[in-house]
Amino acid sequence: MFNLSADEFAALRVSCLVASTAVALSLPFGVVLGWLLARGRFRGKSLVEALINLPLVLPPVVTGYLLLRLFGRNGPLGGFMEDWLGIRLVFDWKGAALASAVVAFPLMVRAIRVAFVSVDSRLEQAARTLGAGPWDTFFTISLPLARHGLTAGCVLAFARSMGEFGATIMIAGSIPGETRTIPLFIYIQLESPGGIEQSQSIVVVSVLVSTAALIAGEFLERRSRTRLGLG
Repeated sequence: MFNLSADEFAALRVSCLVASTAVALSLPFGVVLGWLLARGRFRGKSLVEALINLPLVLPPVVTGYLLLRLFGRNGPLGGFMEDWLGIRLVFDWKGAALASAVVAFPLMVRAIRVAFVSVDSRLEQAARTLGAGPWDTFFTISLPLARHGLTAGCVLAFARSMGEFGATIMIAGSIPGETRTIPLFIYIQLESPGGIEQSQSIVVVSVLVSTAALIAGEFLERRSRTRLGLG
């Protein structure tokens, strides 16, 4: 039994809230882009793939800096959202969720794309010949058959969001009980005397949660690939 303090429980709660929100925000876009990359043929496809995967190679603090410039109070999107929609992202847990969603998005799209590739296109063609429209075919054939990949993408994105640090601290800061996630909590603890020993429990919890999510995501993605003999 892990003896977590109130501050550690708060960091765990914020991390779960941020990661869950990040996944929920990313999933609709991940499904659309995953399907387009798997099935679509269009000019600029390589550029779209490069832009989607850019957060994987950019330093997280650079990603956070770009988000801060876009969604800050004086940014082109941040001012509009705060003035007209009443949504503030800077120094708010919603900003942390946005940062986590952006950083984890490539992993989600990759898993969903693989899932749609694994769907036998002949089944989709058969549905079309039987009178099903594009939307009916997508929601009754493609999406159900790709469900394992969708789940894998969500799990991998959740695990990545739980470990996000650089982009989060740039746009959301480290406010106790509001934006201080597990990585930020550990970082702050290490700056105090005895912080290494005091952080052991939350470190173990973080490792266990992330490892379980990663294993589950890899298992589901492999199942999606091998279900039709692709993997």
